[in-house]
Amino acid sequence: MIVVSDTSCISNLLSIGLEDLLPRLFGEVLIPPAVRSELLRFHVRVPDFVRCVAPAGTGEMARLSEELDLGEAEAICLALELKADRLLIDEALGRAAALREGIRIIGLVGVLVTAKRAGHLGCVCPVLRQLEVDAGFYLSAALKEDVLRAVDEV
Repeated sequence: MIVVSDTSCISNLLSIGLEDLLPRLFGEVLIPPAVRSELLRFHVRVPDFVRCVAPAGTGEMARLSEELDLGEAEAICLALELKADRLLIDEALGRAAALREGIRIIGLVGVLVTAKRAGHLGCVCPVLRQLEVDAGFYLSAALKEDVLRAVDEV
């Protein structure tokens, strides 16, 4: 499985010490150089399961950079070039652009739900609370309730 990631999912999981969920679910995760730089601004290292790969397409980069930040644009370009099975991305504009390009996406909440269903995570509720407190990750009350209902925690 080829999985490319933007910054937010890896960064948020690093902030709460649960980054090991990603290699359990996906094996290696690929990131572009801009995402690597963003991660290193907030964390002392990039995890070993993450490999940095530069996208080649400059035309796509120029077009996507007009509407997205560099990390999102590079991640989408890399996902397109590698025909990735998934792109890990949370930001609304980036998700919309990826979907428009035909890329299958999954966000942090989707990772948590998948991890619970695969038996890698006991409960999602305390993780959502920890993400909110320690990483500043916000979910609306309605979305939180939908997620908890989906994993039988309501």
